[in-house]
Amino acid sequence: MSLTTVLRRASSRVATLAFRSVRSPLTVRSGAERLILGSQQLSRASAIPLSRFHSTESAVTKTTADENLVSVLESEIDCAVKEEAPDHNLMEDVPEGFPFKIIDTPGERTVLLQRKFEDETIQVEVDSSAPYDDDEEGEEEQAEQNDDEDEEHSVKIRIPMVVSVSKGDGVCLEFGVSAYPDEIVIDSLSIKHPQGSDNELAYEGPDFDDLDENLQKAFHRFLEIRGIKPSFTDFLADYVANKDSREYLQWLKDVKSFVEK
Repeated sequence: MSLTTVLRRASSRVATLAFRSVRSPLTVRSGAERLILGSQQLSRASAIPLSRFHSTESAVTKTTADENLVSVLESEIDCAVKEEAPDHNLMEDVPEGFPFKIIDTPGERTVLLQRKFEDETIQVEVDSSAPYDDDEEGEEEQAEQNDDEDEEHSVKIRIPMVVSVSKGDGVCLEFGVSAYPDEIVIDSLSIKHPQGSDNELAYEGPDFDDLDENLQKAFHRFLEIRGIKPSFTDFLADYVANKDSREYLQWLKDVKSFVEK
């Protein structure tokens, strides 16, 4: 699936679907019928309880609304199937030197990458629901002024990840990372202790940007030799976009199945 298709599909989801208005075939009469006997008018209450009308009207409204929802869901499923990437094993596109095992659990929005590195266990959690960020406002304005500019240039690929590097005692370094095709940005760094020893008042360290520049470079190198490289970003972007598409399609089918019960 191309990046443009993903964005177009995400935008199309925001579009409003017009529902057909359905008028109930039942018309509730006013509170009384008038019978004229000669010159005398007598009023009597309607013999049919109003609660019966309400019950019937509710049943009709529910059935109609459910049928309409199913119809719209079927239309959206058809669109999702057409926009789905063709059958293709993305594992065939794994870049050379990619060191991680991919754990992709259906129904979960995250993809896990795992590997062993000497005495360390490295796990990367990739969020498939937010793989892209718009360019900065200035760049967007410049793109709008240039009619010939490729649509994809107004979007910047960004893969948010949480990288955990742990050793045998359960203590780990946890990095909040933004992966771009041309660089890896470390957004945060903290040290995590095993469950049960958390201390809400524990010192978590300074903001990463406040660290000495040489220390920042050393941490970037620390991640690079463990496999966190910008050369893998494009592959991960395609993979998580494909997963998001598959999860969305399954979600639509699950909702439709529930409504049809």
